[in-house]
Amino acid sequence: MKSSSTLATITLCGSLALFAGTVSAETIRVGIGHQSMVTNTVSGGIVLEKLDLLKKHLPTTGRYENVKYDIVFRDYDSGPPITNQMLANKLEFGVMGDYPLIVNGAKFQETGRQETRFIGLTGYNLRGTGNGIVVPINSSVQSLADLEGKALSVPVGSAAWGMTLKALSEAGLSGKVQIVNQSPAVGVANIQAGRIDAHADFCPWSEIMEFRGTGRKIYDGSEAGIPTFHGIVVRERYAKQYPEVVEGVLKATLEAQKWIQENPMEAAVKVSEWTGVEKEVLYLYFSEGGITTAEASIKPEWIEAMKYDLDLLKREVGVPDLDFDRWVDDTYLRAAYQAMDLDYDALVSSVVDTQPNNPALKPAEIWFSDKGIVTFESVADMLAAADSADTPIYATYVYDNLTGLKLFGKAAYLVRGDDGEVVAFLKKADSEKHIANYGGTPVKPESALAKAY
Repeated sequence: MKSSSTLATITLCGSLALFAGTVSAETIRVGIGHQSMVTNTVSGGIVLEKLDLLKKHLPTTGRYENVKYDIVFRDYDSGPPITNQMLANKLEFGVMGDYPLIVNGAKFQETGRQETRFIGLTGYNLRGTGNGIVVPINSSVQSLADLEGKALSVPVGSAAWGMTLKALSEAGLSGKVQIVNQSPAVGVANIQAGRIDAHADFCPWSEIMEFRGTGRKIYDGSEAGIPTFHGIVVRERYAKQYPEVVEGVLKATLEAQKWIQENPMEAAVKVSEWTGVEKEVLYLYFSEGGITTAEASIKPEWIEAMKYDLDLLKREVGVPDLDFDRWVDDTYLRAAYQAMDLDYDALVSSVVDTQPNNPALKPAEIWFSDKGIVTFESVADMLAAADSADTPIYATYVYDNLTGLKLFGKAAYLVRGDDGEVVAFLKKADSEKHIANYGGTPVKPESALAKAY
């Protein structure tokens, strides 16, 4: 028989063991700052949240067996507020555009106390399309030169802001155009009401204004000559403490990207329901041949583009320096790719670009209300189908004859040749040059053809 003192000792030890087990259960916060209204970031934010992908991929074995995760999604309309929240230790991850990513890394390194790591992409366009400058639909402005002495609004600190600085500088307009800091929603409303001369924004706001018929693009990001992309940064101390959690977030992002790639129409419909961005706009980005390539690898092209962007930001607005060798870290992403049985190096060396008259893509599409997406062998065939359609048409899609960029049929400048074939252009000047060189007439959205717009 055990003595009372022995029983007491056993009871005490058992209580201490129970207590120790209770306090050892760790809670790890996974705080992600994202931008649900930005097409290039949805695979790192809203899709993870709505499809519950983090719970599927966060680690639950080994040191994480008894861990509880405090998953936090915070939605912002641009990147700079996310950086502020990360600096305040209120978020672990940030999903933002190329210029805000650079500022994030530079601001953290400047503190001398903490840093972030750039760990992967959520979406890109090699040509820079996604950013754009828009004027009210009835404005007389046709080019950047026409903006001299006028006011242009832009979310300061955003990818579109960086594009605007570059565009104005190269056009000799630095200091000759008044730049006003406005959020996307405010800028879009002001364009619709004609209260601002021009508004520059990131994806997909230019296309939202085009689709709604309130704005007209006078400058496309592809004219800047450098890629645009969005990606993920993480606080460096957090990543070192919980590398498997970082890998889990990236694996969830890879699954989100795969879902978008394989189901572009479904993704457009679902993300529209979650965000309010029109499904037709989202399909323009998500579809095959669309504006966004949802792929995460960190390519040399992105680093070179950011180094160029940093020099611009240092010169124009005094952004501090950034040590890219310290900041860029693809080790977590490589681990995620390996876990998902994907060849990281093969994807690094493969860059999706557009090409005019791409034989792999049908030249035109209609999104019918009843039949979904229907492709056509020519733009002329698409227009004829739209003319005879007896059901509502959500949108039409064509490709720029010079760059291969995907466009809304309603926003493109269409030219019908003497042979009856129709070609599409992103810019009015390009369509006029085509007519001067080859003949043809502009296609106007009149009568039944308006249904295709």
